[in-house]
Amino acid sequence: MTLLVTRRLGALSLLAVGAVHLQQYLGAGYSSIPTIGWLFLLNAIGSALVAAALLAPLERAGRRGELAASLTSAIGVTIAVGSLIALFVSESGPLFGFQETGYRAAIVVAIAAEAVTAILLTAAALGHLSRSRGGERDWRARSRWHPGPGRPHGA
Repeated sequence: MTLLVTRRLGALSLLAVGAVHLQQYLGAGYSSIPTIGWLFLLNAIGSALVAAALLAPLERAGRRGELAASLTSAIGVTIAVGSLIALFVSESGPLFGFQETGYRAAIVVAIAAEAVTAILLTAAALGHLSRSRGGERDWRARSRWHPGPGRPHGA
């Protein structure tokens, strides 16, 4: 249950990442900036598609679903971390001929959303990967401190 909540909160924060990029593309004139404008639009579209996949009940498909949830979460982390890296590069020097200056409200919101997304979806990716390998279900059976289902204590 906690893993599902973590993944869904990560999906919502990824939607926030895409929303900030879409707002900057449509409302702040980024659509007219060569290369950067298209990257902002692609970020918004990619964020929406990955978030929709993360909100789907992937885990119902068993181990393959858990693996799909892990890979989709990792793609979300890649979008968030890539956006953070691109922002920091554009703050310190030109990126594709564009340099960002200052920390407007949209930039602060983007940094916060990208950081939260990276943290939540990293946890979700690792958790789903562990489940896909049978980690969460069998830890009691492998533990010498827990008798496991149907075994007497000390067996």
